Amino acid sequence: MDTTREALRRLVVGTLMPGFVGTTVAPWVAREYAAGLAAVCLYGANVVDPAQLSSLCADLRSVAPDLLVSVDEEGGDVTRLHYPTGSNQPGNAVLGRLDDTALTRESAAAVGRELTAYGINLDLAPVVDVNSAPDNPVIGVRSFGADAALVARHAVAAVEGLQSQGVAACAKHFPGHGDTVTDSHLALPRVDAPADVLEVRELEPFRAAVAGGVACIMTSHVVVTAIDPDQPSTFSRTMLGDVLRGRLGFDGVIVSDALDMAGASAETGIPEAAVRALDAGCDLLCTGSGTTEEDYLAIVDAVVAAVESGRLARARVADAAARVERLRRRFAPGDVVGGADAAGPAWTEDVVAPAFSIGEAGRAWLALDASPVIVQVASEPNLAVGRVAWGPEAAGLTTAVEDVPAGAKVAVVGRSLEAGHPAWAVADGLRAQGHSVIVVECGWPRGDADVVTYGGSVVVAKTLGHLLGVGSR
Repeated sequence: MDTTREALRRLVVGTLMPGFVGTTVAPWVAREYAAGLAAVCLYGANVVDPAQLSSLCADLRSVAPDLLVSVDEEGGDVTRLHYPTGSNQPGNAVLGRLDDTALTRESAAAVGRELTAYGINLDLAPVVDVNSAPDNPVIGVRSFGADAALVARHAVAAVEGLQSQGVAACAKHFPGHGDTVTDSHLALPRVDAPADVLEVRELEPFRAAVAGGVACIMTSHVVVTAIDPDQPSTFSRTMLGDVLRGRLGFDGVIVSDALDMAGASAETGIPEAAVRALDAGCDLLCTGSGTTEEDYLAIVDAVVAAVESGRLARARVADAAARVERLRRRFAPGDVVGGADAAGPAWTEDVVAPAFSIGEAGRAWLALDASPVIVQVASEPNLAVGRVAWGPEAAGLTTAVEDVPAGAKVAVVGRSLEAGHPAWAVADGLRAQGHSVIVVECGWPRGDADVVTYGGSVVVAKTLGHLLGVGSR
């Protein structure tokens, strides 16, 4: 065994998956690939349009032929391929509401075909969290639903769809981020459910994904008190070793959630978080979207130093790097079943609309003989979603509130419509002007919206427009 510092550094960089800044390949990425870099992750800020993304991916492949290139392409609200325009897939909550695993499999396969066309071979999806907390600020419509058995069967279908196209799937966020009311991008959440509840709720979809052959599982920066009351899952040997490797029998690659998130590194910094994650059992470290060369080198130096000091076992790093290398070989770019054609299910109104929830006031509004208008109210996204185009506005279906014509019936659209959201005041103002008004929630239901679409992708928005009788402008 080569015990030189250079060999150790090569092992370390074989466990890293940084992002990089900009819309072209950062020069240091090519240098570090030659030194053993395992992977990079692309984010919305790296994407301008399909032509630019194609060029970026081609350039990556030219300097790093067998690099793992990953994205968070969940379909629906969280999209990277369609960051500027909005996703061409309905998203998990809609698919869960439809509860047709064949549709979920076909949707995931369509995503896989798009990814392989770009040369992307690792998708940080599907989300298999059970969204048991209705006011969850970060999962919501990214989940297939609130029922563990439903989530489990759709998790398997999504994994099958992605991996049928030669793309590694990554079920997340282990052991579950659905029962939280804190966003781990911003703070450290806790799940205080008892062990028996965790067994049949949080763990069931991951158990199914493992049985279904998922290539990777992503950790969560969440403290699950019944299993490890002291450490977030990303840093918990008990969670990753005893539960995920032991009880669930997972032998693939454990990917950390982004280490730049507050739930991981707010107190310690990213380099220390990287050491802790590897020590706990993570194999591939997602360092975050804004990783600079200086950030990356600081992480490498910290992990190398931890091994040299004896704090982190070299064998643990070697095991992680070997698992990542096997993943790279299994999902080598070009070794795909599909092609560039990303056609999937025909997302017509007849297919998507049955997922919507329409209340009595919504049905009465639809029956009114008046010209329909949609007003969309800005809604702050969570950091996982980012500044993705969403809702009827992304589909060209909206009218500015000041331009609503007299006599029109109005659908006021927003998402995450908790009390105090400005959409409610907009609706009240329009009613005061004499309009018949309904409120539409394009997210997970939180209040008293008259129509709930369970997603805000362009596919969902077009279906909503058709339902409301509003065509593109």
